Amino acid sequence: MKVPMTKKCYEQIKKELERLKRVERAKVIADIAEARAHGDLSENAEYSAAKEKQSFVEGRIMEMENKLANAQVIETNTLSSDKVVFGATVYLFDLHTEEEKRYTIVGEDEADLKDGKISVHSPVGKALIGHRVSDVVKITAPAKTMEYEIQKIIFE
Repeated sequence: MKVPMTKKCYEQIKKELERLKRVERAKVIADIAEARAHGDLSENAEYSAAKEKQSFVEGRIMEMENKLANAQVIETNTLSSDKVVFGATVYLFDLHTEEEKRYTIVGEDEADLKDGKISVHSPVGKALIGHRVSDVVKITAPAKTMEYEIQKIIFE
């Protein structure tokens, strides 16, 4: 199954994968060799820790490779739409609190609520997809029900 992500996210994952393969993997191999040199492996805490770290690094490498293999890279700066789609930055007016909000619809790996980036799979993200400017969207989340009016949709 293809997973949508922005080009920026794809490049960040690619960079992290390269760091894991070139730096972390080599460091772990050196740590294992050093720990082996200390003798009896059955009572060698350094060896056990190094092997555990090796397992973590290899698992992370597999995870990153899988994400890249399944990525559907979407160039958000070339998009234009009159409705909310992946990559859109949406300006909303909360009808209950009368506050303005701004969210960018991104993939799960990029979601960061503090930065205004919400997952396309989140309750808010799912509810906004397909709506247009002036639409009122009612969103039922676990904590509360919200109503937003879509004021503007842009692509950055």
